[in-house]
Amino acid sequence: MENKTARLTVLIDPVKKQAFESLCTSQDLTPSQVVRQLIRDYLKTHGVSYGKQAANSEPNE
Repeated sequence: MENKTARLTVLIDPVKKQAFESLCTSQDLTPSQVVRQLIRDYLKTHGVSYGKQAANSEPNE
């Protein structure tokens, strides 16, 4: 896990928020865990490097 954290505020409608939180709870996950995984997957899908991985990468890799 990353050493530093930053806050990301997302506005969604209350019905979707409740459904999302309920699903997370049923899977024994926190909403933050799920959102972090979604972000990692999205970055990977689009070929975006970050963190130590980005610092050690060559430009055309």
